[in-house]
Amino acid sequence: MKRKSEKRKRTLRRKTSGQMVKKPKEEGDEEEIRSMLRQNGSIAFTDRLYFTVQCVTPKTVPDTHYFCMDDELVYENFYSDFGPLNLAMLYRYCYKLNRKLKSFTMSRKKIVHYSGCDQKKQANAAFLIGSYAVIYLKRAPEEIYRLLLTGNASYPPFRDAAFGTCTFNLTLLDCFFAVQKALQYGFLDFSKFDINEYEHYERAENGDFNWIIPGKFLAFSGPHPKTRVENGYPHHAPEAYFAYFKKHSITTIIRLNKKIYDAKRFTDVGFEHYDLFFVDGSTPSDAIVNKFLNICENAEGAIAVHCKAGLGRTGTLIACYMMKHYRMTAGESIAWIRICRPGSVIGPQQQFLVNKEPRLWVEGDIYRKKLKEQGNKHKTAVTLILSGVDDISISDHQNKMSRKEDTELYSDEDDVGRLTQGDKLRALKSKRQARSIASPLSWLLAMLVSTLCSIVIWWIVCGSPLPILLFCLDGLRK
Repeated sequence: MKRKSEKRKRTLRRKTSGQMVKKPKEEGDEEEIRSMLRQNGSIAFTDRLYFTVQCVTPKTVPDTHYFCMDDELVYENFYSDFGPLNLAMLYRYCYKLNRKLKSFTMSRKKIVHYSGCDQKKQANAAFLIGSYAVIYLKRAPEEIYRLLLTGNASYPPFRDAAFGTCTFNLTLLDCFFAVQKALQYGFLDFSKFDINEYEHYERAENGDFNWIIPGKFLAFSGPHPKTRVENGYPHHAPEAYFAYFKKHSITTIIRLNKKIYDAKRFTDVGFEHYDLFFVDGSTPSDAIVNKFLNICENAEGAIAVHCKAGLGRTGTLIACYMMKHYRMTAGESIAWIRICRPGSVIGPQQQFLVNKEPRLWVEGDIYRKKLKEQGNKHKTAVTLILSGVDDISISDHQNKMSRKEDTELYSDEDDVGRLTQGDKLRALKSKRQARSIASPLSWLLAMLVSTLCSIVIWWIVCGSPLPILLFCLDGLRK
């Protein structure tokens, strides 16, 4: 009996020791996978999430799921600009990645976002995963930027939508800081973001407008006296905007281009309307910047700002407000505005904002100090003192002449027989959106055909379509 009990104990010890050895083996396998990913130039954001650049499609392995967004989320350029991707694309990416990370079928797999050999697509892929890390992993922008630079890729800086030489580099770090500050100040909240509304109204035929700061600034393409199509771009009369503006508490319209429609069409129905003209493609005078800030600081509701295309002049003045009131850098302001409304802030307007940054930061500090000392009931008096101007005429001759030498080709005054920069950008936007309509439909049709073929083949082989149908639906869901 004693021999039998000792034998049982020895057997039990062997089983127990075998169970104890099993865990280190699994940990060793995981470390081996991590090591293999690092050798391939993969960058680890968490113990499951990686980013890498691969010129060939990675081989499928049981413990790793690879996915690529290069051909799914594509920037629609005006000229030589290539990013950053817009807010809707960032939302789609974050939604898809969260689904992958939470998927039961992938719970034991490493998730690797890879990008191909195109450097511009690499930069946009890095923007996506870096922004995800800022939003959901709460990582610091500098940390993410340094981490991305440790990989086997170099990321070209983003540029403006102007035709010609690039004069200002917008970096990934600018974009990551912009996303972080948008979260901090409440510009960005994906739990409340309506992607269908964003994608509907950004289209030229539906109004061509985007919120830059929700509830405060909306940037839109300039209205026209009559609803019509011109140079391939659909124009909208002021009345087309009334319902949306009133629904979203927009009380003030600021026009930056020359008078095309009668402002009374807005004022007669209760909107405030201001004209702050400066030449297309140019930079505003100090007087215009001060007046713009004064109007925005005293407006009771949200403000809709437009020039001709709602990109260059519009983005420049909204960026001035952001630098003053949120202490954002010029790069961060430009980055956020372009994420919301691609193509914004063009040519010399970029360096203009860099030069204005120190002064606007100081003015913002003084403004906040005055408000704190005097209380919000004196807000109007404070803004009037700080702006230091009473009115600006639309025929601001000195301002136009000072910019004329830099903007001969883009003047709003020279409409006869020539397209302005705003006209060209609007026409390009309309054409590229028309081309993009077919793309999602083609993809959906291809997916449906592929799914139906798989079901038929499985039915022929196995006699039941149910398992493959469930598999295909699960694949589409992810």
